[in-house]
Amino acid sequence: MEWIPTISELSGPRYQRIVEAMEADIAAGRLVRGQQLPTQRALAKALGIDLTTVTRAYTEARRRGIMEARVGQGSFVSETSARRAVDLPHPVAIDLSMNVPPHPLEAQLDERIIAGLEALRAQSGLTAYLNYQPPGGSAHEREVAARWMRARVPHAQADRLVIFPGAQTILFNLLGHLARPGDTVLTEALTFPGIKAAAALLGVTLVGVPMDEDGILPDALAKACRAHTPKAVYLIPTLHNPTTATLSAERRGTIAKIIRDAGTILIEDDAYGLLDRSASPVANLIPERTYLATTLSKCIAPALRVAYLVTPDGGAQRDMRTSLQATVQMPAPLMVALVTHWIENGIADRIVSAIRNEAVGRQQLAQRALKGFQFLARPAAHHLWLRLPEGRPDVAAHLLRNGLAVVAGDAFTVDGAPPHAARVSLGAARNRSELTDALRILVGALQKPADTRQIV
Repeated sequence: MEWIPTISELSGPRYQRIVEAMEADIAAGRLVRGQQLPTQRALAKALGIDLTTVTRAYTEARRRGIMEARVGQGSFVSETSARRAVDLPHPVAIDLSMNVPPHPLEAQLDERIIAGLEALRAQSGLTAYLNYQPPGGSAHEREVAARWMRARVPHAQADRLVIFPGAQTILFNLLGHLARPGDTVLTEALTFPGIKAAAALLGVTLVGVPMDEDGILPDALAKACRAHTPKAVYLIPTLHNPTTATLSAERRGTIAKIIRDAGTILIEDDAYGLLDRSASPVANLIPERTYLATTLSKCIAPALRVAYLVTPDGGAQRDMRTSLQATVQMPAPLMVALVTHWIENGIADRIVSAIRNEAVGRQQLAQRALKGFQFLARPAAHHLWLRLPEGRPDVAAHLLRNGLAVVAGDAFTVDGAPPHAARVSLGAARNRSELTDALRILVGALQKPADTRQIV
């Protein structure tokens, strides 16, 4: 049966009532993602109103991101709340280079942001969050965050936790605190470009340690610790960026012992840990030697700029709060308050669950599209690591000429020759339809004969 909204009980202009009814029915599950909506003419006839009113309603629904029009097919409930990008650089049409979480309708981010801000306004007024706040978060905000994190990190306590404006700020401050120009920090041979940028700016030397498809190699790490006496070891043990490698429990134990025996410090980047709760952080094995960074950028949204750092002890926590104050003063109070409200009311977990489920669905779509090609992936990861055809150095450029952006292996290489591979960020596609188009372009480029050349 076609959707017919009930608008008689709502107030305001008719076109707004149609949009509000659509939003309410999506939230209640009466409308589901991808469901086809009636034509404008059919809905106007069913409601007994002018066609122009329905046209205006559908235009507003598209503007709000809850409906999308498909050429030659009709209008459908949107698969996502994300808006179409309007600032992509030429010639990019689909950008799978940024590793961001998808925003399925089930996450209800628009509605939850509005409701959360209204709750904060009713409680204390929004202007209360427009002044300076304690660097690293208030005692209440840190206690709420610590309690939330204890499901995965039992030793998380408010007096050992600092709230930062994003994980990149954590990494920069940690490198500046633990190392001096010329000092060495070990990483996986392929690593997050953000740590490379921070190290370069601070004059810290990164040394890459060999890894396999399951993560960093323990024997190689032990050898590197003996050879370089590093100030710290930076690792992404869960859903590694870019390879998705996730260390086994056994390997985590071995690596923890190596770090303890070497007398060094672990910086554990747990950016993706909330997407794979089965993986226990290495920090749980050596809490006295670990700085654990957990960000909401990959499990809710990057622009929240909220991340949590669990430090080895109270002294380290005070040092990091001082460092934070000296560099960026504090995280954005309004965003921290919103996230704290979400955590206290169980909303954060529901958002993460919706995004995790969408990530699983997109990985399944990619598995089908890329069957027969070599790549590394994990069920809940936002990305996959794709091996490119040998003898085809032009694949990334060919993709870009066809409007698709991915990130080649050299962006992640610490030292040595970069692998002939690329990270494909599935979460960056606006919806599954756009992801399907992107994967079609990708497969076409991979299948292109090696001797085919562009004629110019």
